[in-house]
Amino acid sequence: MPLLVEGRRVRLPQSAVDLVRAHPPLEERARLLRGQSVQQVGPQGLLYVQQRELAVTSPKDGSISILGSDDATTCHIVVLRHTGNGATCLTHCDGTDTKAEVPLIMNSIKSFSDHTQCGRLEVHLVGGFSDDRQLSQKLTHQLLSEFDRQEDDIHLVTLCVTELNDREENENHFPVIYGIAVNIKTAEIYRASFQDRGPEEELRAARALTGGPMISIYDAKTEQLRIGPYSWMPFPHVDFWLQQDDKQILENLSTSPLAEPPHFVEHIRSTLMFLKKYPSPSTTVFPGNKALLYKKNKDGLWEKVSSP
Repeated sequence: MPLLVEGRRVRLPQSAVDLVRAHPPLEERARLLRGQSVQQVGPQGLLYVQQRELAVTSPKDGSISILGSDDATTCHIVVLRHTGNGATCLTHCDGTDTKAEVPLIMNSIKSFSDHTQCGRLEVHLVGGFSDDRQLSQKLTHQLLSEFDRQEDDIHLVTLCVTELNDREENENHFPVIYGIAVNIKTAEIYRASFQDRGPEEELRAARALTGGPMISIYDAKTEQLRIGPYSWMPFPHVDFWLQQDDKQILENLSTSPLAEPPHFVEHIRSTLMFLKKYPSPSTTVFPGNKALLYKKNKDGLWEKVSSP
């Protein structure tokens, strides 16, 4: 069954702008979200989701109360929630393989759902802007089309993407919203930024930079974050890239050089340094080729636990 807005089937393809114009509640919701001030989210009870990662949990989780992601320029952050049991998935999509990613998102929620349960599936799409290469526009179209192709009814509740998430300054375009968080207990979605993007921020970023696919990072049953084991090919010309100035790194390693947040170059440099230091992670980063496991401690912060 298809993508629905206010109980009616969405006619695709159409642009995000046309879609919200046809459905005033969607337009109003996007306007309210854009108008919010950005909340700084602390590390307690937070599960931060990086690019090409997916995390799913439910209100029963005793460790995690907030899922969040930021630094989305042309990327989109997707939240899918089942209103019956509150199971919530957040993922940071970059358009690498949307066709494969949407079924992963759907299955992650279905693993929680008893299908006889009351409630419905609701999706929220946020991110992107009117970028020169139209990457955001393409990703918006892909996500809407793929959700529309799923068997289940999916209700589109928030659409704040691409042209609807765009601001212009000195003839340059930027996203309005770079990051969001979702409160698992209350279902509230709000604009957010994060100081703490861990654990293992560089390791997880290195996996994405070397082309790793979308993966699920959290096991809600054990309330553990599971990282790896990953393997990657040595990053080509890593020394060359590390010698380049900020302008070169921005222009060559970003999908939207003018719109990146201030820490982007520093983040890329530290990720490249990590790749240089660990060209074959399966032997160095993952002892015995086992996953790194983390669990929240009593203060709500991540703590490493020994592998089984």
